[in-house]
Amino acid sequence: MQDYFGRSITYLRLSVTNRCNLRCRYCMPDGGAGKLAHARLLTADEIEQVALAAVRVGICKLRLTGGEPTLRPDLLEIVRRLSNIPGIEELVMTTNGVRLAKLAAPLREAGLRRVNIHLDSLNGAHIKALSGSDCLERVWEGILAAEQVGLSPIKLNVVVVHGYNETDVVEMAQLTLQRPWHVRFIELMPLGKPAQFALEHYVANQETRARIERAWGPLVAEQEAGTDRDTYRYRLAGGKGSLEFISPISHAYCHRCNHIRVTADGRIRLCLLQDEEWDLRPRLRADDPVDALADLFSRAIQCKPYGSMLAQGIFPTSRPMAGIGG
Repeated sequence: MQDYFGRSITYLRLSVTNRCNLRCRYCMPDGGAGKLAHARLLTADEIEQVALAAVRVGICKLRLTGGEPTLRPDLLEIVRRLSNIPGIEELVMTTNGVRLAKLAAPLREAGLRRVNIHLDSLNGAHIKALSGSDCLERVWEGILAAEQVGLSPIKLNVVVVHGYNETDVVEMAQLTLQRPWHVRFIELMPLGKPAQFALEHYVANQETRARIERAWGPLVAEQEAGTDRDTYRYRLAGGKGSLEFISPISHAYCHRCNHIRVTADGRIRLCLLQDEEWDLRPRLRADDPVDALADLFSRAIQCKPYGSMLAQGIFPTSRPMAGIGG
């Protein structure tokens, strides 16, 4: 289905919880996101109905997000249900990897196909300073477990934060020389209460790329990303993996945005960087909830804004990233 600006909307990022076992400074306001009461979370049945409706309007890629999705007790059941829905061509998940070592095999068996794993540094002290947790070893074990069971290609998400890990990007890029992993460098985005932190510690990806090239030489560009992607992909000379630069602030890619979000409490969010949301819950109580939800998705997609209003100095304030879905 196309929105008002002619963009084909094929990708849904579906949050299953706003809880997290880390407290990343750029994500959690004052150390927490305000845990949603269990009754406010979409149930596994409701999540399945939302996914069925989304497929009906053209969604074919589904990403499970949080908070931290592995904290959801019925995550395996959710994955099983979603993996059996005809029309979902790609079922993936974003995770911080802390609990992934034990869950990688069950998730793969349940039908998950790939994971993006959050890892800001290979320096344990830097990770602890950013996340409040000494979790590097557990995350690394999770990455290796995911690779072993075939949740691949492995993608590592690195949020670059001035004063914390901006020099660590060189070592993160080095991983791709020996491993077929995709390392993705992401600019800080001003969201919710942590917005001021993001503004004060922002690092443009031009600086990140220049730092990597000073260490490893010019990057080799691969074919330009298609319309379903938000970045270009590069390689270090002779590398087995790739590098990507997600630059929503310095080089916004709104013109080819193909996704929408659903929050853990059942609201469609059409743009990460705008506060407008559409409540799904009344439609879940309809006689035919899938039909009612599909109608709402159709109407909402037609109202998807072209992009953020950051250039006008207007930042989203209603939720932090953990409350939206990464």
